[in-house]
Amino acid sequence: MQFLLYTLFVAFIVAVDQLVKYLTVTYIALHTPVSFLPGLLQLTYVQNTGAAFSSFEGQQWLFACIFVAFTGIILFEYFKKPMHFTKFERWCIAAIYGGGLGNMLDRVRYGYVVDMIETTFMDFPVFNVADCFITCGCILMMVHLFFFNKAFWKDSRKK
Repeated sequence: MQFLLYTLFVAFIVAVDQLVKYLTVTYIALHTPVSFLPGLLQLTYVQNTGAAFSSFEGQQWLFACIFVAFTGIILFEYFKKPMHFTKFERWCIAAIYGGGLGNMLDRVRYGYVVDMIETTFMDFPVFNVADCFITCGCILMMVHLFFFNKAFWKDSRKK
């Protein structure tokens, strides 16, 4: 039952991400900003062929390999050798995976990732909804593992 809920959460993330990207591609011209929250955010359609900060630009095969490996690890961990993750941490993993799947769909379909959220109050790369889920999922998981799931670290030291 839990696996179904995580899967539905991943599907929700992908659906929201792909809807926002579709609207971006349809209604915003390439590199033409649209004010969203003046002084904070604007919407700018950017085609990103790399990863964060345009690193590894054009290395689509690398991103595909990482995503396939991540998928395999998640499935192996969940069905064969469950680790001592809490339910909250599993939700974080689902958020990370959903964001990764949303970006991977773009890479397969377009050959690049559609980014659209640009900060105007600081110099930061343009990002998308999937990136938000990946980042928030990673931060929340690390904080939770560090401060609230001491058993996870104790079990890994015993082995």
